Amino acid sequence: MNGLYEVRYYGFDKKPKSDSCWALSTGPDGRIYAAACTELTGGEQVTVVRYDDVNDTLEYLVDAGDVVGDPPDSGRATQCKIHYSFVPSLKDGILYAATHLSGPPIGERFYSPWGSWYDTKRAFRGSALLAYDTSKDKVVWTDTLIPKEGCRCLALDDERGVLYALSYPRDHFIVYSLKTRQRRDLGRIGSVNSQCIFFDRRKRVFFSDDRGHLVRYDLKKGILETLPMVLPHAFYQTGWHSVLYDAVASPDNSCIYIITWIANPRLIRFFPEEGNFGRIEDLGPLTQERDTTVPIDTFLDHAGGLVFGLDQKLYCVVSRWKKNVAAVPSNHCAPATGVVLRIDPNTLVKEEVTQLCRKGTSAQYVSRGARDRRGNLFFGHVGIPPVGIFKLTMPSKNRKNQAHLPLRMWG
Repeated sequence: MNGLYEVRYYGFDKKPKSDSCWALSTGPDGRIYAAACTELTGGEQVTVVRYDDVNDTLEYLVDAGDVVGDPPDSGRATQCKIHYSFVPSLKDGILYAATHLSGPPIGERFYSPWGSWYDTKRAFRGSALLAYDTSKDKVVWTDTLIPKEGCRCLALDDERGVLYALSYPRDHFIVYSLKTRQRRDLGRIGSVNSQCIFFDRRKRVFFSDDRGHLVRYDLKKGILETLPMVLPHAFYQTGWHSVLYDAVASPDNSCIYIITWIANPRLIRFFPEEGNFGRIEDLGPLTQERDTTVPIDTFLDHAGGLVFGLDQKLYCVVSRWKKNVAAVPSNHCAPATGVVLRIDPNTLVKEEVTQLCRKGTSAQYVSRGARDRRGNLFFGHVGIPPVGIFKLTMPSKNRKNQAHLPLRMWG
């Protein structure tokens, strides 16, 4: 391991029941925003949290359910999480956030969106869209982005003022105009959600269907196109359930680096403007080799948190675990570690630079990564409550002011 990197964990101590941090993003102000989600306990709500880089602490900004008029004790499924759905706008200084479902009503232990679809008292009201003004430190407006459904992932075309979303559970592709606050539903994609939406240079939209194909949308054409190639996957899998998990553009925006989900995650490089459909390059699996005849929990076999540092190297967090571990206990206390990889895009050489550690529990499951205005890297964590975020302080040569640009425009 490289001793140049200092790692510190910041738990959401004021949200002691928080069990996941799915969304983590750089805001338009260059500060790091994270979602303290609580989806396993009924009657809770997601809180937007910000890292205060002056005082080296966390700020608890907004309780989503309260601000949109859908309080956690309403008896409905709760506004429990923001799931890969933070997007920053440099144009107006707004951080947009869309909520997702899964948290049960207060006093209950489980929520099924299908089973409660027509239940007027218990059903999820819908994904709430929040516009948080980072200069005024307040929510300036809200809307219902997707009625009755959650938002799995979100992307923003800042120039055109258009949001793109995938709904859950129906897995529909949604186009939302910030100017008119009107949505268009372009229909069902499949049964398994892509976990990410990304853009190319022309602001064409890409995500995946549940057969492992990339799907492309061009706002000018107004149609969805399923591309012919299948995302790379393990030899024992098909394209089924091989969907996008995380994606980040290269510093020159010529290609997109992608991690797949769910089992045996792989690193992919996609060149969207080569030929009619783009070109996919398989860079291989990220997690360790294992006996594929033995079942393994996909919470354990995980990779995420793609982010570029100022050194032009690609960083992500991959799980490392003891051999012959067949499953993960329900409390996620498997003997696993989150290893931070640094990848040279030119040579594709991988180096393990440090580890993410939490006292008494595992820290291998990272959702998203981001770079702040000083050049330091942050990672969202999912695990034992209260969850939180990791800060990776970069060497001084890889830090500067206004280091957060260009921003990633998808969650």
